[in-house]
Amino acid sequence: MERRVNSTALPTDPVQPAQPSTPSTSRYTILDRETRGLKDLFGRWEALLALLLVLVFAANSIVLPHFLDLYNLLDGTVNFSEKAMIALPMALLIICREIDISVAGTLALSSVAMGLAMHAGVPPAALPLVALACGSACGLLNGVLVTRFALPSIVVTIGTVSLYRGLASVVLGDKAFTGYPQLMADWGQGYFFGIVPREFVVLLVLAAVFALVLHTTTWGRRIYAIGNNPDAARFSGIAVDRYRLALFMLTGAMAGLAAFFLTGRIASTRPNIATGWELEVITMVILGGVSIAGGAGTIGGVLLAVLTLGVATYGMSLANIPGIYMTIVVGVLLLVTIALPRLLRARAARK
Repeated sequence: MERRVNSTALPTDPVQPAQPSTPSTSRYTILDRETRGLKDLFGRWEALLALLLVLVFAANSIVLPHFLDLYNLLDGTVNFSEKAMIALPMALLIICREIDISVAGTLALSSVAMGLAMHAGVPPAALPLVALACGSACGLLNGVLVTRFALPSIVVTIGTVSLYRGLASVVLGDKAFTGYPQLMADWGQGYFFGIVPREFVVLLVLAAVFALVLHTTTWGRRIYAIGNNPDAARFSGIAVDRYRLALFMLTGAMAGLAAFFLTGRIASTRPNIATGWELEVITMVILGGVSIAGGAGTIGGVLLAVLTLGVATYGMSLANIPGIYMTIVVGVLLLVTIALPRLLRARAARK
């Protein structure tokens, strides 16, 4: 017998289709995330530097007809490569809340040491070792005075820059060392593949090494820890003074290496060699986003600052603008990069 079921006896509510998420809500969420991402991107100092580099490059290429010549562009890198070599260890030193004003004097004394060694019959292949040894010795003196006697590094290195420059001037007098071997000219004036200056290639390799050490190793993390809080770093077992001493010696050694390249490039050692370079080196570091208060900064930012200043200098030289104006630009940039972050932090604190 067939059994019938009364359809009215059973509640048969229609199945409601799944409600899709509100398109406007998800769209706003995505847009909000993208906006925050853009704010974070352009809030980074490195991104602003990259934008500034592009703007300077574009302005020069529009105004100056020969700016985009590849040979001229690569040749222009020799004007900042030696300074940038010194800026790399200087960045690590400033991250550790220290500074070395004596780098230009160290460079001059290292160049004089190479001249004396050459006249004493030292083989050409040993001259870069002489420069590195002299620079390391100068850095060692700075580091010992700072770490062993607890003297402020800025005061110590202001004194030693006069000492090193004075020793170089006493040895040279009104003369100059010339007649350096071809080996130094090959590295100071030579090219890879006939177009890329050797100095610039060495700079890029050194920048990669410094970036790896600072950003991927325990050594680099300890440098940041020292810069953020030296006392806490010391209590956590980090040998703070050893790191500071090593960084002073490394900065001196890099100044000696820069002396080798610069002396080979200009083929002489004169009393006024590298005069005023300490200001330009420090400007590269501070403009690169390294905090003068320590504990913050990247090698990538320093390299972007180096390229930005290099492109600006190259453009000004093509436009026949006197070098003294570039000195003014460097001074203004140094003041702005030190003052601007403080002003922004103060404004944010008031809000």
